[in-house]
Amino acid sequence: MNDTSSERNKALLLEAFDTLFNKRDYAAAARFWSEHYIQHSAHIAPGRNGLFDLIRTLPDTLRYENQLVVAEGDYVIAHGRFSGNGRAAAWIAADIVRFENGKLAEHWDVLQDEATELQSASGLPMFGDRFPD
Repeated sequence: MNDTSSERNKALLLEAFDTLFNKRDYAAAARFWSEHYIQHSAHIAPGRNGLFDLIRTLPDTLRYENQLVVAEGDYVIAHGRFSGNGRAAAWIAADIVRFENGKLAEHWDVLQDEATELQSASGLPMFGDRFPD
């Protein structure tokens, strides 16, 4: 793989996440996720439908913001925030995605509730340059 495919995969991931999580356009999102999508997350049922069905159950206020995205070949890692999720705190996520044939083919994640300034032992925010309000 070359830098061009890594850059393309990063752009595809960001567009796919915006389409599904922010716009809630399931028909358009289906173009980004493989029909044989493999889900490793402990929070999401198997396959593309498991992911889409989960998002349908979440509040319309759900939003994904990306802070950092890195790629090497077919693998992309995105550091982001899922806010408006109906929980007391936003989720800070490291999403790891493997691409195959230009589609999201496999997914792993690490999720943590976003810490407030009082909860942060480091005194630094987990996302961006300031703590959540």
